Amino acid sequence: MSLTSVEAQHVRERFGTPCYVYDRAALEAAARAALGFPHAFGFTLRYAMKANPNLAILKLFRDLGLHLDASSDPEVERALRAGFPPGHVQLTSQVPSRRLEEFVGRGVIYNACSLHQLDRYGRTFPGHDVTIRVNPGLGSGSTKRTNTGGPASSFGIWHAYLDDAKTLAARHRLPIRGLHTHIGSGADPAVWTRVAHLVLEIVERLPDVTTVSLGGGFKVARVPGEEATDIVAIGSLVKEAFIAFQRQTGRALRLEIEPGTYLVANAGAVVASCIDVVDTGPDGYLFAKLDAGMTEVTRPSLYGAQHPITVVAAERPRARVVFVGPCCESGDVLTPAPGDPEALAPREVPRPEIGDVVVVGGAGAYCAAMSTTNYNSYPQAPEVLRELDGSLRLVRRRQSLDEMLANEGE
Repeated sequence: MSLTSVEAQHVRERFGTPCYVYDRAALEAAARAALGFPHAFGFTLRYAMKANPNLAILKLFRDLGLHLDASSDPEVERALRAGFPPGHVQLTSQVPSRRLEEFVGRGVIYNACSLHQLDRYGRTFPGHDVTIRVNPGLGSGSTKRTNTGGPASSFGIWHAYLDDAKTLAARHRLPIRGLHTHIGSGADPAVWTRVAHLVLEIVERLPDVTTVSLGGGFKVARVPGEEATDIVAIGSLVKEAFIAFQRQTGRALRLEIEPGTYLVANAGAVVASCIDVVDTGPDGYLFAKLDAGMTEVTRPSLYGAQHPITVVAAERPRARVVFVGPCCESGDVLTPAPGDPEALAPREVPRPEIGDVVVVGGAGAYCAAMSTTNYNSYPQAPEVLRELDGSLRLVRRRQSLDEMLANEGE
């Protein structure tokens, strides 16, 4: 999303800083683009709600007909409270669900991600349909920390143990109706094509499978020079693979994908204020200290991820600036080197001054949802939705200190 200088100033005046802002038009446009993913025999678009689980965003996607992929029991509960039918919610969790009987009893789809999960599901629901997540042995990601496939990833049932999964399913009379994979974040169509073929090879060994999910990880370009996923190009290749599989086997498979970043990343920004400017001498760095940092946008500190940063200022000499957050933490850096959170990478921008409004872009995904909540006792920032008419609606208020302390004992 883009914010004019006037809009950014207005956000600060009305809601204070730091403050997340999301754009309805951008969210709807991304959803409609994803709904156009090429497919041959039916298609379901699931939003990976971990990217941004704000109720306003969930309800927006619900109204557009999207389904959800939840990563935890609390996310399932949040999805149901947002009004999603249970049958439109799939639980794909790293750990066994503590509410398995309740959720599946209500109609939530369960995706078994380990042999233990599959066995537990079978003992609880013998004879019921099940979906399994398989690690196909291939991963792709902008960093090792976003790679969710291959031998270094704990996600899913390792492909070499497929026969063990089939044995468990047979023991509990579980038809394996769905096969799910997710390899990480990537934009290379060749990787996605390879994954599709690997998955279809696995499907050949699972005769009851009718639905295949290729997961998400559709990379977006937050800053110039980053490669964005062409979902039409990827989808067209996947569609061809599914058609070829149908011709070979007679099985017409339904396709699912579950993007998160693709749907929300560039529909959000953080409006912040420059609260101090310091330097470390002529051979050092010029630092702009913001009131937003790792407590709002953790990705740079965690991955060396890149976010666009705009100083809202009139014409002013430019300078090479390292942007940092307010936390008493040397890693609270918003401008690390790409993929290396321990190296600084100054940005050339109008030289910041104390009091400037600064906008951190690409903050719709894995920012509010993945913040280092309450570190240094900073409150959770508010979230605002810009409606189609340009009006701003508060969709989460700023946390108070009393709310932070509410669960603590005397």
